[in-house]
Amino acid sequence: MRRIIPILLLLCSCQKVVTLQLNNAPPQLVIEGNVTDGLQPDTVKIMRSVNFYADNTFPMVSGASVTISDNTGVTDHLTETSPGVYITSTLQGKPGNTYNLSVVVNDTTYSASSTMPLLVPLDSITFRSSNRFNRSQINAVANFQDPPGVKNYYRFQEYINGTPFTKDIFVFDDRLSDGKYIQYELDMDSIYLYVGDQLKVDMYCVEKNDYDYFFQLLRSSGTGTFNTNASPANPSTNISNGAYGYFSAHTDRSKTVAVY
Repeated sequence: MRRIIPILLLLCSCQKVVTLQLNNAPPQLVIEGNVTDGLQPDTVKIMRSVNFYADNTFPMVSGASVTISDNTGVTDHLTETSPGVYITSTLQGKPGNTYNLSVVVNDTTYSASSTMPLLVPLDSITFRSSNRFNRSQINAVANFQDPPGVKNYYRFQEYINGTPFTKDIFVFDDRLSDGKYIQYELDMDSIYLYVGDQLKVDMYCVEKNDYDYFFQLLRSSGTGTFNTNASPANPSTNISNGAYGYFSAHTDRSKTVAVY
């Protein structure tokens, strides 16, 4: 069997960790890259999967050659700041631009491409209370206007009192709500919000392959409202040459509020 590998998301200098059960396979390269329209450097992480019976250490891959280029002619050669962590120095993400990732490890090249969707603003965060398992539960609600006539995909990240919430995955598409005003409830199965907590919500406008990756991860992990008894499987990836992971160019907007 294969050990679960960590899926690390470095966005806005914060880290999200979820887990993925791999099918039986030799150790594989895992690449996770994000380009956003924020001011912070963008990050690519490279690691390897390990055997199920190995200790809980996932080897980071040092010494790779990592570049990200865009369709305007800009090319950024990423710098390794810690083992397996590579950051940009000049690249600035912009909606509508296409970004191309190239990773060379041991003379093998892995590549991926992603086009950053146009920005959809996050209007506000409100809260909805309900009773679950004989106790009161508070969930955040993301409020925003979905643009009409455009296929949109969204992903959300919560930070509770400064700590990223990593247990549930929040993804949404406008297949049944194109052009409507959206009130999307971030229904948490594994932790609760309390009045007075400081909550930050990031909303990412993502491509379909990003949405598909995290939706499949959600289904495989059995979290959230899409709980399933199906056997875990590897989410589809947009990275070439047999690597696991994803490369995503997306917008990033956030709101921070006190829970009420």
